[in-house]
Amino acid sequence: MRPLLCALGLLGVLLAAPALGQEKLRLVADSWPPFTDSGMPGGGLATSLVTTALARAGYASGYEEVPWARALMGVGDGRYDVLINAWYNDARKKIGQFSKGYLNNRIRLLKRKGDTFRYRQQADLYPYSIAVVRDYAYSPAFDGDTRLHKVAVRDFSTAVRMLAAGRVHLAVEDEYVARYNLQREPQEVRDGVALMEPLLGENTLHILVSLKHPDHQQIVERFEQAIAAMKADGSYARLLRQHGF
Repeated sequence: MRPLLCALGLLGVLLAAPALGQEKLRLVADSWPPFTDSGMPGGGLATSLVTTALARAGYASGYEEVPWARALMGVGDGRYDVLINAWYNDARKKIGQFSKGYLNNRIRLLKRKGDTFRYRQQADLYPYSIAVVRDYAYSPAFDGDTRLHKVAVRDFSTAVRMLAAGRVHLAVEDEYVARYNLQREPQEVRDGVALMEPLLGENTLHILVSLKHPDHQQIVERFEQAIAAMKADGSYARLLRQHGF
């Protein structure tokens, strides 16, 4: 009887203790295919990586897709726990804790096809208007340069259509995002723009965990450990292949 009573007692303690995975983290992102999009398998590559890593770290999660400004505001006021697809900038450290980067993004400029404009350094861009997505960060040097003529727009589709129509000189976006979205634009838009060399920059993609969450540091640490384990066991590479990367 004694072993049975001990086992029952241990079971009672385990049931009474709060499980790590009981809390459902509220994940948020904007629609940014092929990285985050509720209509894609797994919600897109970034969503698949983050939800898989958090599950391995012991956290259940639910995902909501909202416009970017609302996602940032929601993380800041604690309505959401984790922003999936954040590029680093200092201002965002005031509302959340960044993880280490878990994906790399190649940032490219786009121009009108046939335009002979070339650039070697950022100063070459000063005479030109550049469509940027409102509230997005691209790179510290680009974001902080007040001499650049940036035209804030709602999304990349708006930016690339303005570019094709000649309303701005340039647009900027992650290479994979640009290629994915251009396939869904009208033929005249697709045929009217081209990606430029060299790269404007490279960014790392992070999760941003709300400082309003009492365990934000632990969530980041466990997420980073899970990503490292996924890279070691090959599951990270498998998810990339499944999403065409």
